[in-house]
Amino acid sequence: MKTFELVAPCHFGLEAVLKREIYDLGYEITLVEDGRVTFEGDAEAICRSNIFLRTAERVLLLVGRFKATTFDELFEGIKALPWESYIPVDGKFWVKKASSIKSKLFSSSDIQSIVKKAIVERLKTKYHVEWFEENGASYPIRVFLLKDEVMVTLDTSGESLHKRGYRTMTSKAPLTETLAAALIMLTPWRKDRIFVDPFCGSGTFPIEAALMAANIAPGMNRNFTAENWTNLIDKKLWYETVEEANDQITTDITVDIQGYDIDGDVVKAARENAKRAGVEHMIHFQQRPVCELHHPKKYGFIITNPPYGERLEDKAALPELYSQIGEAYRGLDAWSMYLITSYDAAEQYIGRKADKNRKIYNGMLKTYFYQFMGPKPPKRKNKCDIRENM
Repeated sequence: MKTFELVAPCHFGLEAVLKREIYDLGYEITLVEDGRVTFEGDAEAICRSNIFLRTAERVLLLVGRFKATTFDELFEGIKALPWESYIPVDGKFWVKKASSIKSKLFSSSDIQSIVKKAIVERLKTKYHVEWFEENGASYPIRVFLLKDEVMVTLDTSGESLHKRGYRTMTSKAPLTETLAAALIMLTPWRKDRIFVDPFCGSGTFPIEAALMAANIAPGMNRNFTAENWTNLIDKKLWYETVEEANDQITTDITVDIQGYDIDGDVVKAARENAKRAGVEHMIHFQQRPVCELHHPKKYGFIITNPPYGERLEDKAALPELYSQIGEAYRGLDAWSMYLITSYDAAEQYIGRKADKNRKIYNGMLKTYFYQFMGPKPPKRKNKCDIRENM
């Protein structure tokens, strides 16, 4: 089976999490750059990476890389790529996005226009036609220029992979599903440990945690552009991958996952989102302020996205809010707390310096993932150990 180079973009600062996911799927990584990971895989890998990866923004098929400092070089470089190996004669193709960083060519609209023209010229000579109907499957193209190196890709995903299909209702400042999943994966939380999000909003953190606990693949309930690429991917591979994902689901498990928010309407929306994700029975949602956060058990986890105060009128409330977070955390025996925020005085008002602090870009916003680590629970003695001590 033909092997492709696949590129998976992700949030800046979370490449290591995505890298681990790709390795776990069984694929060979060839390059790790800021905000993306490149790996090798066949047609089945396109299906599996789209359906199983929790932290990738999309899966791109790499058509080629080359250097270009002039529009003539860009045109010739695009024209030299084997487009007929990817786009059939009736394929609908357009440049969905062109981005340029630190490159001599920087006009996105000009780059898009020239790339389209170059592909048309290539396919004219290969298919011996002068006009393309473009009434078949869609083949969106994404072009990236970085320091004059051009990377040309086909988008296999379509809509970003953070759109799992369950979140139709969102709060004011929602965290994307892919970022939430990556942040959870940065913590030592496992499904046998307590999970609480006291600022749950639309429920993204608790829902992503429940999906992980139940082994529900994030792409189970959505479509992908490459499903219609029958010239490259046999339809049965998609069905087989969904079947593989179904076989791994274990929803009959006992977990303690909780989501709280001070806004009752938001909590109601979170419940609806969890229902669409198929995990409503695994999460306890409740209207409750952070000052009422408490739990009788030890060794739990707070993983949350508290308000940042991006609007000036909200900033005044942040010292008191983060003081309440700190007070609630101090009342939880042997718990760990992980929170993402752009509020630079978070540690001051929480009343404790974080054990670790990781810089992460949430879109264009620079945020910090503060990690307050509690002690590990004692190892449980197994039956053999008990018998030996009798």
